[in-house]
Amino acid sequence: MAQSDDPSKKAASRQRDARPPGAARGKDRGSSPSPAAGRGGRSAAKPGSSGGSARDNQSGGGSDRPSRPSSGKDSAAGAGRDGRPSRPTQTRSSGAGRPGGREDRSDRAKRSAGVLPRLTDEQKAEIASRYDPRREKRRQEARVALPDDVEPQMLDPQIRTELRSLAKDTSDLVARHLVMTGRLLDEDPTAALAHARAARAMAGRVGAVREAAGLAAYHAGEWADALSELRAARRINGRTDQLPVLADCERALGRPEKALAYGDDPAVATLPQEVRVELVIVLSGARRDLAQPDAAVLLLQEPAKRTLARRPWAARLWYAYADALLAAGREGDARTWFAKVVDVDAEGETDADERLLELDGVVLEDFGDDEMDDQEPSAQT
Repeated sequence: MAQSDDPSKKAASRQRDARPPGAARGKDRGSSPSPAAGRGGRSAAKPGSSGGSARDNQSGGGSDRPSRPSSGKDSAAGAGRDGRPSRPTQTRSSGAGRPGGREDRSDRAKRSAGVLPRLTDEQKAEIASRYDPRREKRRQEARVALPDDVEPQMLDPQIRTELRSLAKDTSDLVARHLVMTGRLLDEDPTAALAHARAARAMAGRVGAVREAAGLAAYHAGEWADALSELRAARRINGRTDQLPVLADCERALGRPEKALAYGDDPAVATLPQEVRVELVIVLSGARRDLAQPDAAVLLLQEPAKRTLARRPWAARLWYAYADALLAAGREGDARTWFAKVVDVDAEGETDADERLLELDGVVLEDFGDDEMDDQEPSAQT
């Protein structure tokens, strides 16, 4: 059947053919452009004529090169030079798993390192000791066994108040160590010091703990450690009631002149009377260390004469005064004061009775059991 030569139909046909290549024929913007034949087989499409986004239009430029499709779009590649399709561009990405992306350096390091081994307690302790050797020492000091019958409530309430800055479990553990420190202070000073150091390892910023550690070291004969701990306690809590112990530590370390300096401390005037008595006894001993026996007697003379027999410190003060008199060559006066000590020392705190017998010329010999058996008369048959 022959085609109609209607002029209006021909004009409509020419108008349809004049549409730009790649014009959207529907609502789908990602549809492929339809290439139109041009001279030399090249596409006659103009830049930006495809139904993509403005960014895709800019990438095309004004050259004859086909525009590269952006990553993540579903648009198909346009025709390239000589009718060949353009090569899709690989997008650079730092994340793993994307097409054409690069693996992150941290991911590569983790993959190459593999699973890290679990460190033992010995290895952790070795690593810690490299950075701070004192940390491992504190841990070792804190590992002291405690009896089951020791409870935190046994500690003095005033000291327990100072432990409130710690966690509940730590506070209870420190309190139990302090209870053991006080329990063993006289019978086993070394064990008491171990418990005191365990408490210090967990609560080194509490003044009462440092004071307990200092007193335990003093009883154990660790003079330098005692001096350091008691000084730290004074810096923390400001208390000065351990001045006699500090002065006596200086004497034990061979520094009597530093011990005498504690007598000029401004806090001496505020000390309780029994603490001042202890301090003057230590200062008198420091004078004797410096070969000044008369000065030692003068330090104790006035306090000894003013002290009444009912005072709890009378026996210690009178004994120190009698000993100073004897060192100064005044045996008669020394015997008088040793006798006064015997009258007030009902609990046997001093050995004044033996000293008095020595001054009277009585020598006590300690016979062993074997010697006593030898002296017994043999049984007669």
